[in-house]
Amino acid sequence: MTELRVVGKTNDGEHLELSDNEGNTFTVRVNDSLRATVNERRLAPVVESAPRYSIKEIQARLRAGESYADVSRISGLSLEKIERYASPILQERAWIIELAEKASPKGTSLPLSELVIQRLAPRGVNMNQISWNTWRLDDGTWQLVLSYPSREGQSEATWIFDSNKRTLASRDDGARWINGEEIPSKQTPRSDRMSDHGVLFPAEGDSPQPPRLVAVRTDPMIDEQPELVQEIAPDAKKDGVTKRISIPSWDDIMFGRSKKKEEDEN
Repeated sequence: MTELRVVGKTNDGEHLELSDNEGNTFTVRVNDSLRATVNERRLAPVVESAPRYSIKEIQARLRAGESYADVSRISGLSLEKIERYASPILQERAWIIELAEKASPKGTSLPLSELVIQRLAPRGVNMNQISWNTWRLDDGTWQLVLSYPSREGQSEATWIFDSNKRTLASRDDGARWINGEEIPSKQTPRSDRMSDHGVLFPAEGDSPQPPRLVAVRTDPMIDEQPELVQEIAPDAKKDGVTKRISIPSWDDIMFGRSKKKEEDEN
């Protein structure tokens, strides 16, 4: 193919004069097709940019508990690629949960899996509805979270798990309750079985307290003389008291009712 170079326009302005390396000249007519070809906008080739994070860094973020969407946004990779890199991390996290369930929390002799069953199953919690999650912290330990249904909808218990030493330490009141540890009360102390840390149902054998009944005695003297009725205290009214109780005097208790009172009543 012979390479041509533009010399300029011809005198009539309707052609371009071209020449080759040997001095030969050529002309080409300037028409709409040539103008469109010359003025056509060049499109830059699409080159896929390299990810800003290595696979190792992406997996480290997944291991630390970051979501697929967050890692995809930060790394610039598609969700499909993130899911492909996440497969070994999910297996690792599942293995950590299995190790933690076999470990005994600090101060207990039973494995965590048995403690969870002992606490939740008798209170009506379906064991198929509980779930586990874990992610690694900056110091190399793992945060282990148990989620289970409760009166509030969903409750959690959190432990710190050292996979090297196989040790579990409670991190919140939910974990302390599962472990059977004493939970410092911030309110008026209540029965442990009634609180149950938000579990759906009370323990077997528990029953609600019956309503308080109030016995009302009336004084026949007041019934006969309404002007002697005194105002009932507001607290007593809330309990259903409608009349004041007739209380005998000390002399009546020690020596019996006086003769004068008996004559008056007769």
